[in-house]
Amino acid sequence: MATVLLLRHGRTTANASGGLAGRLPVELDDIGRDQAVRVGERLRKLPLAAVVSSPLIRCRQTLDLALPDAAPVVDEGLIECGYGDWEGKPLKELAKESLWPVVQQHPSAVVFPGGEAMAAMSARAVATIRRWDAEVTAEHGPEALWLACSHGDVIKAIVADAMGLHLDEFQRIVADPASLSVIRYTPTRPFLVRLNDTADLAGLVPPPRTAGQAVEPAAQSDAAVGGGAGAGV
Repeated sequence: MATVLLLRHGRTTANASGGLAGRLPVELDDIGRDQAVRVGERLRKLPLAAVVSSPLIRCRQTLDLALPDAAPVVDEGLIECGYGDWEGKPLKELAKESLWPVVQQHPSAVVFPGGEAMAAMSARAVATIRRWDAEVTAEHGPEALWLACSHGDVIKAIVADAMGLHLDEFQRIVADPASLSVIRYTPTRPFLVRLNDTADLAGLVPPPRTAGQAVEPAAQSDAAVGGGAGAGV
């Protein structure tokens, strides 16, 4: 079967400010636009059989900059998780909510108030990717490459499924802005070929802290809901 490249959109204004965008129409910031251009330099070298996108503007902006001639197909199945009442709020505030540790440790049980269950997000995202992969394979053959542009938690859920992991383990996975994670599906099992590939090792260096600034214990272990702004930014 075909191979899918999962592209997370570039950094947004919400990522930069530490907010949870959810399905709000937030756009790329200057860094995000530069990330999109740079990942496009890599993607344009590939014979992509199809390009599919979440309907949210940050994904469409990323593809407009990365692959301006691609004419992506929009699929609602790749939209961000519906965070409901959490959308638009700072992650620092959300970390104080009683639901936060459940999101971190037992996401399969989470239903966001006024929003979507994380298990439902995972199921529809995985189903969407597998449906498209089957269609691309049928039309272009098992060696075809195709691209899906989506969101941090969505991509993490798809990767977890490919690795045979329970959704409760998906917070261990990282998908930075403008990163590529690659899955090759086969009749018996998927193979994770690349994970969170940005071709930028500088992102591994932690950002400097001001004198006397301490790292909160929870921040060392908690995943950024929605995917965050990326390492070293």
